[in-house]
Amino acid sequence: MTTEPPPPPDDDPFKKPPDEDPFKKQQPPPQQSQPPPGQGGGSPYGAAPPPPGATPPPYGGGAGGPYGGGGAPYGGGGGDPYGGGPFTNDPLAGMPPLADSGKRVLARIIDMVLVVIVVWLLTWGFGVNEYDVDADKIQYGKSFGQSLIALLLYVGYDTFLTTRSGQTLGKKWLHLRVANLDNGSTPSVQTSLVRALVLWVPFAFCCACIWTAITGGWSFFDKPYKQGLHDKAAKTVVVSTD
Repeated sequence: MTTEPPPPPDDDPFKKPPDEDPFKKQQPPPQQSQPPPGQGGGSPYGAAPPPPGATPPPYGGGAGGPYGGGGAPYGGGGGDPYGGGPFTNDPLAGMPPLADSGKRVLARIIDMVLVVIVVWLLTWGFGVNEYDVDADKIQYGKSFGQSLIALLLYVGYDTFLTTRSGQTLGKKWLHLRVANLDNGSTPSVQTSLVRALVLWVPFAFCCACIWTAITGGWSFFDKPYKQGLHDKAAKTVVVSTD
C-alpha cells in the first residue's frame, strides 16, 4: 500500500485564465478542411463531375458550385472579385464603428480645458506665468517654463489614460476609445506615448492653434480609417463605444 498522495485533478477550480484585453478582437475559429471533389457524400458543392452529355455548370466551373472552387462568378477561387488578387484582412473587421470626427474634436477640447486649468494653477503657484502683469506694463515672462509644464502635463495625462483604458476623460464622457489598428486592443505605453508626443509637442512650443486645427481636422478627410496625424504615427484609430 503506497503512502504517496493522489495526483491533483487536471481541472483546478481556482485556476484563472490569463488576463486578456477585453477590447482585443477575437480571432475567428480555424476553418475545417473540405473534402476533395467527389468525396463530399452527396453535397451539391463537393460532388463528382457530371457524366458525359450532362449540362455543364452555369458559371463554367468544374466540381465547384456557383460561388466556390473553380466556378466563382467573377473568375476567382477566393480572390478579389475586382481582379486585384486575394482578399486582404480588413483591420476594422470586428471593431466598433469609427468615431465621428466632430465628437473627437469636442473630446479634445474638453481634455485641453481640463489640463489648461491645472497648468494655470501650477504656473501661477511656481511663478512661471507667461505674462506678468503690473500696473505699468505687461512684461513677457518665463514662457518656456510654462510651455514645458504644459507639455509634461498634456503628454502624461494622455499617455497614462490612453494606456489604462484607451480613454481620456473627454473621450470617456463622449463614449469614444483609442484602439490599435491591427487588433483593436488598448494601446501600449510606447504607442500611447508616441501618439501623445506627436499631438502635444508642437502644441506646447510653437503653433498651438494651427497644429490643433491640423490634427483635429485631419480625421475629417482621412480615408478609410479617419485617423489624425498622431493616429497615423502610432497606428491607432478612434472608435465609438456607444
